[in-house]
Amino acid sequence: MIIPIASDHAGFPAKEVTKKILKEMGHEPIDYGTHSEDSVDYADFAIQVAERVNNGEHDQGILICGSGQGVCMTANKYPKVRAGLVYSKKSAELTRSHNNANILCLPGRDLDESQIKEILEVWFSTEFEGGRHERRINKIESLTQQ
Repeated sequence: MIIPIASDHAGFPAKEVTKKILKEMGHEPIDYGTHSEDSVDYADFAIQVAERVNNGEHDQGILICGSGQGVCMTANKYPKVRAGLVYSKKSAELTRSHNNANILCLPGRDLDESQIKEILEVWFSTEFEGGRHERRINKIESLTQQ
């Protein structure tokens, strides 16, 4: 699967690790920046991935900043994006199975390589359960419909 990915400067090291793991898993990451640890504004890079998921160009994406919060808040401004801040295997499972999240947001300063790998394995192997959760997702989506 092609996976758009982006980070700010604080998430850059974790993004490089995440890209390596994605390739090992057989995915093709497309890097929308940033490309160094020089200070940048996280929103500029979150927008790159969120727009592509929102318009259907890609089914899922990954965003990383220091805490994961800034990129998550930015991505969730788009009506067809359900970005989830994931910091553990359990939160990865629940954001996919219950929330049908389509953008994985990671706290780059808080995760090591083994944690990132575990999260990615769970994220990509967990399916949305539907059922009662579908009703809840529909309510969220109704907030952005005119």
